[in-house]
Amino acid sequence: MSGWQLTLKASPALRVDLRGVTPAALADLALAEVERWPVGYGNAWAPLAEFFKLAPHDSDALIFDGDLSRFDRVGWQLAGGRIHVHGNVGHHAGGCMSAGELLVDGRAGLLAACEMAGGSFTVQGDVDDFAASTLPGSMDGMRGGTFVVKGNAGARFGDRMRRGSAIVHGDAGDFLASRLVAGTIAVGGRAGAHAGWGMRRGSVVFATGPAALDVAATFVPALAAADVFWQLLARDLARHGGPFATLGTRRIERHLGDLAVDGRGEIIIAR
Repeated sequence: MSGWQLTLKASPALRVDLRGVTPAALADLALAEVERWPVGYGNAWAPLAEFFKLAPHDSDALIFDGDLSRFDRVGWQLAGGRIHVHGNVGHHAGGCMSAGELLVDGRAGLLAACEMAGGSFTVQGDVDDFAASTLPGSMDGMRGGTFVVKGNAGARFGDRMRRGSAIVHGDAGDFLASRLVAGTIAVGGRAGAHAGWGMRRGSVVFATGPAALDVAATFVPALAAADVFWQLLARDLARHGGPFATLGTRRIERHLGDLAVDGRGEIIIAR
């Protein structure tokens, strides 16, 4: 398997849909075939070479150079291999991916990691609203894998999330973990209003203490000890470094809810 380097020629006038542009799809193709690979451009199709200068390289990764803010669905349904973007990406990045690795050096648009089911997705910058959430009309959000945001997250992060780990090193917007079904969300900064709204199960961890959020009245303090569980969870989160590195040495307070929906989830605040 051989990889490809795609260098952006210029920012397109319309949005471009990069679904189907994956390491496995392009691995065994000749340069001329890759250049003719069709991608969505507005309401029509255009060859990949219209937007990128293409060159093969020895690794099996797919490498993008340039600001891809107007390019959507980077890594869409990625099922293996590695994609590295030296710049920003548009909407739906990493959506429905099931395996492999996606690394974005910049920021990501709306619905990043939506319905992600496996693999690893890291964004070095910020992500917009509805990251790690569900596509419109679907019942389940993120379903597995590891999603790491080194910057801040927008509103509705983790909406209807069902499984996996979603890590935000910075702040999160309003309605964090809304309607959470299961899985783990960890936040290194502050959360906006209504964190855990409609939450049914799962864990939301705050690494910066009680100032990180205002716990809703529909959550109640937990009385049972959870020392063993916390040490296991803290050890897993500590590998992400930053505000999570020392979690295992800190005491916690837990709040259970959302009782408004008979929820049994937990908000964990590290002190």
